[in-house]
Amino acid sequence: MRLGIISDTHGRLPSAVFEIFSQVDHILHGGDVGKADVLTELETLAPVTAVYGNVDGFEIRKRCPQVAKLELDGFYVTVTHGDQFGTPNPQSLHESFLEAEIIVFGHTHRPLLELVDMTVTVMNPGSAGAPRKGTPASVGIMELEPGIPPRARLVLLGLAGRGERGEGHPAPLLS
Repeated sequence: MRLGIISDTHGRLPSAVFEIFSQVDHILHGGDVGKADVLTELETLAPVTAVYGNVDGFEIRKRCPQVAKLELDGFYVTVTHGDQFGTPNPQSLHESFLEAEIIVFGHTHRPLLELVDMTVTVMNPGSAGAPRKGTPASVGIMELEPGIPPRARLVLLGLAGRGERGEGHPAPLLS
């Protein structure tokens, strides 16, 4: 199973996401969606599991939970924006969601892919729609296969400031 991981779109969905996510089986959105249209557009590619973030209004909060827990291809997955933890980090998220084998979060706008306690994959795909401090817009791809640890990578959508037409460039494989 191939997952598209995205967060912090803030109402903007760069066109490069459609190509990068064209072969995914499921999309996980880590919150700060911005507009419901973003979810509707992502749903044209694959089923979407999304959570709300601290800047999401009533329309998104009505549609999405604060934390989503699901099983995908035999893996226990938790998706959260992370703002309820102040500045979320892999260790505090792992301590809060002990049953999760994969944790996806957002909020910091900083891409991160880390293994915690040698068994838990924690990913923040960065911000697809509102990158900060010179960090390029980014998303993640994760591949799941029962009995094999998740394989994941971050994908840069282009140089910061290039707008919504930046090409997707894969970052090095990080796990």
